[in-house]
Formats: sequence, structure tokens, C-alpha cells
Amino acid sequence: MQHKDQQIEEGAGPSLFRTLIIDDDEALCEMTQEYLNPIGFEVYCVHTGEAGVRAATSENWHAVILDVMLPDLNGFEVLRRIRKESNVPVLMLTALGNSDNQVAGLELGADDYVPKSTPSRELLARLRAMLRRAGWTAQETPVSSKQEIVVGDLRLDPGTYLASVGDKLLPLTRSEFVVLLTLVNAGGAVCRREELSETVTGSKWQLFERSIDMHVSSLRKALRDNNAAQNYIVTVRGVGYRFSHPSQTAV
Repeated sequence: MQHKDQQIEEGAGPSLFRTLIIDDDEALCEMTQEYLNPIGFEVYCVHTGEAGVRAATSENWHAVILDVMLPDLNGFEVLRRIRKESNVPVLMLTALGNSDNQVAGLELGADDYVPKSTPSRELLARLRAMLRRAGWTAQETPVSSKQEIVVGDLRLDPGTYLASVGDKLLPLTRSEFVVLLTLVNAGGAVCRREELSETVTGSKWQLFERSIDMHVSSLRKALRDNNAAQNYIVTVRGVGYRFSHPSQTAV
């Protein structure tokens, strides 16, 4: 049982962040699990409030993601019971997004409160921020130990699939991020469409396939909409694309 001043392990941070999701939406649980597991999280799901209380207070967790609308206990009661036994960071994820519910959750001891419509990348950013406040740093996971890449006003974090221009997070899918990262890592060399396709999908590029062109179009729009300093992606007609700013640093 994880009491108020108890750490999960002594010394260095965890190799994986053990995260419990308490939510009766099994599809959402599975989607969140699939998103978080490859990037440094070990995610487990339960689907009732009673099961959530038992799991949260009988095992050690780095974080809990808790729904308000559960089939038995509501999330506020689950949080109240968890807080009697544990100070584990709790992020409330719910369809009840009005300010009164947010205030109630925060006053009961929630560390953050976000609507279910929150994009996966923002959920991840909030989860990582919550873990940092609890004393766990994202750099302690193997996957996020990969160095962040900085090119002009563009920043790429290979460990989290997050990209930003200045302080603005780019709304990229994972495939779009992989295309952008591949172009950046090529250091100005031309990346052929078939190479990009195989990197993103793992399958051979087919003649007349337009998926890479669509990804690049979305990337350019995201960069343009977020006031990137330049057009980073250059078309090499009949061949593919290259990144137009080969100088880059890692931090």
C-alpha cells in the first residue's frame, strides 16, 4: 500500500511509469493503453469504482487516471477513498467538464482534471507534468532518454512523439511525427517517398500511393498555422522530400 510519504523505489527513477486507469469505457482504456505503453508507461485498466479503489490502495502506482462516471461508485467517491490511503497522483478524465465538477475533484485531492475530449498528446503532456510535480522525471524512462532535437524554432521529442514550434504544440499524428523526424534526421538529404512509406507503415510503397504526400501536406499546414520560422519541408519533384534546415542540435 502506498502511503503518503512512501516512494515506489529508492534511488533512481522508474524504468516504466506504472499507471492505473479506472474507467468503464473499455475502448477508451484500450486506446489509451496502446498510446502510452510504447512510450515509457506500464498501463493497467479496471472498469468499476470498487475495483479501482482496491487496485489503487493495494498496489504501488506512479499515477492514476480516474473517470468520474463509473457504473457503481462515482469517481469523486473513488478519489475520496484513495486519498485516505495514498497520495498517488490522480488525473481525473471525464465527460463532466464544467467548473463545479473540476473544483470538486481538485478539492478532493485530484492533481489534474481534463475532459475526455482532450487529445492524446495533451493528455500525455499533462500526465508527464503531474509526474514531474510528484518527483518523477520523464527523462528517467528508457524511451524518453532519447535526446530532444532542436532545429531553429522547431523542437522534436522522439521519446514522446511530441513536436512544437516555439511554445506551441503541433497537432501531429504519430505517422506525421515519424515523417518529420525522418526528414530531420536525414540532415538535408533527400528522402524518397518509398523510404518514408516503409519507415511509417513498415510496408513497401505502392505506385500512385498518396499517403506520404498527405502526411507532408498536413505537416506543412501544422507548421504554417503555428508560425514556423520557415518552410522546413522542400519537395524534390518526382523523388520525395528533404528538410531544408540541416543544422540541428540535441539537448
